[in-house]
Amino acid sequence: MPPEELRGDRVLLRPAVEDDAPALAAILAEPAVAPWWPDYDLERVRKDLDGEQVIVVDGAVAGWLFTTEEEDPQFPCVSFDIALGTAFQGHGYGSEALRVAIRHQIERGHERFAIDPAADNERAIRAYEAVGFKRVGILRRYERVADGVFRDGLLMDMLAEELRERGSEG
Repeated sequence: MPPEELRGDRVLLRPAVEDDAPALAAILAEPAVAPWWPDYDLERVRKDLDGEQVIVVDGAVAGWLFTTEEEDPQFPCVSFDIALGTAFQGHGYGSEALRVAIRHQIERGHERFAIDPAADNERAIRAYEAVGFKRVGILRRYERVADGVFRDGLLMDMLAEELRERGSEG
């Protein structure tokens, strides 16, 4: 279960609630977002709300943050997936949201983090690199997309001491 809320300088992360579903579904349907989040409609958003966080900027739902904590103590890691509405892209909000979530996980004792964008999502990759994530390798035929073919993913990871508090935002 995510914490009640986490605050950054400009973003708020709070638990997703049923009332967020229409705004999140609209974000995931935006032409610049939908290719990275195939097969998400209002029904799927509602199904996936539990335990996830909404990114809020100036009172508006700006995006969605998924956090997955590996429970096996031999392989500790926290993984993230993030979607940000088009109006909020390019302002550093996604990077800030990740930093806020990562700092919280560091406080909880985590030291390793992962994210796996589509290998051709250069904008997201630049944003994750600004936070401190490093390219590990290509996950071949990693994700089935809307047209039924598979695309490659990029595995990126970061250690706690590699977190960049400021960087080239994207």
